[in-house]
Amino acid sequence: MSHTTYAVDIAKRIFQVHWVDAETGEMHSRPLRRGQVTGFFANRPASTIALEACGSGHYWARTLGALGHEVRLLHPKYIRPFVRTNKTDAADAEAIWTAAHQPGIRPVAVKSEEQQAMLGLHRMREQLVKFRTMQVNQVRGLLNEFGFVFRNGRRAGLAEIRAALAELEDRVPGVLMTSVHAQLARLEIIDRDVAAIERQMQSWQRRESDCQRLAAIPGIGPITATALVASIGNARAFRSGREFASFLGLVPRQSGTGGRVKLLGISKRGDGYLRKLLVHGARTVLFRSKTVSPWMSGLLKRRHRNVATVALANKMARIAWALMAHARSYRADWQLASAA
Repeated sequence: MSHTTYAVDIAKRIFQVHWVDAETGEMHSRPLRRGQVTGFFANRPASTIALEACGSGHYWARTLGALGHEVRLLHPKYIRPFVRTNKTDAADAEAIWTAAHQPGIRPVAVKSEEQQAMLGLHRMREQLVKFRTMQVNQVRGLLNEFGFVFRNGRRAGLAEIRAALAELEDRVPGVLMTSVHAQLARLEIIDRDVAAIERQMQSWQRRESDCQRLAAIPGIGPITATALVASIGNARAFRSGREFASFLGLVPRQSGTGGRVKLLGISKRGDGYLRKLLVHGARTVLFRSKTVSPWMSGLLKRRHRNVATVALANKMARIAWALMAHARSYRADWQLASAA
């Protein structure tokens, strides 16, 4: 019997399954309730199941893979061009089936429960940090309306605000100061929540050998290391460090015709969170490191600092891939040692 490929459009309650009979070529489309999905595929011979990498996609990939099927998660951007008519569940399932048969489409690596849990911590921390920044800026802006200006920086600014509370009580109306006190108390709670999440990340980093390898790279700390390991999983899913850097959007966009190719700014494709962490880490190394490598010194003479920062982030991503793919430890003199 020929191998059959099933395409499943994931939803909260009603799933749509599309497949083509391998013997007759007949197309089938069938809706399934959430509770029927596992039983439907448990009674089918081992086959390929294509899913869209959307909400709960990794959960269903693990569940269906445990039944003996080969599961392929596809990025939504590869599926959308194959929706031929109006967007419906049946049309989406058929588009997933069509995309699964296209050559050159690399599937998304299925994440484990532990990896998803760590990424969940990263998302919660990112939201708390964003909300904390909004709260601090709001307090600054409100007090600025009454003639108070404080130092730049979150910690320095909040320290000055707390030190000047007595003066603020005299010059700022009481109806506003009540809310300012509440905002400052809320910021302390957010700081404790962020610190608790970061302690969990550091604990996971100490248990994961890949995280320990990545944390040795200048510019990569516990937050970036855990995010990289949890997001990538198996580094062998990428053929090279260059492909991994391209996945993160740290390579130039290309535009050309007639054999002439122009290199533009970075593509900004892939995971924007990982790209942001790497760029911030590269900027820290570039502007705060006491020693700068000859490669970076030469680059700074030819290019703008922002260009050099992205180039260093690209290099960090490629080093991170090499350490994970080949289970090596970071060595600052790797090029000299390999040449010798």
